[in-house]
Amino acid sequence: MAVTQIDVDDDALAEAMRLSGEKTKKDTVNLALREFATRHRRVAALEHYAGLAADWDFEGWQHRRAAEKDPAV
Repeated sequence: MAVTQIDVDDDALAEAMRLSGEKTKKDTVNLALREFATRHRRVAALEHYAGLAADWDFEGWQHRRAAEKDPAV
């Protein structure tokens, strides 16, 4: 872990500590950074899967699925 000196908004940090329940500034900042990265990975995954599903034909899929189960359909 690197030691870095930065100016931090004291009010924002205090609120983040209160909301997160973290006891130290270091733990609060590290938690915030991890949550930020996680949120952006989730958004990227959501956009990826939304793009894949954009042209998905649900009714056609249902018909093909039913035909696989019962060829008489």
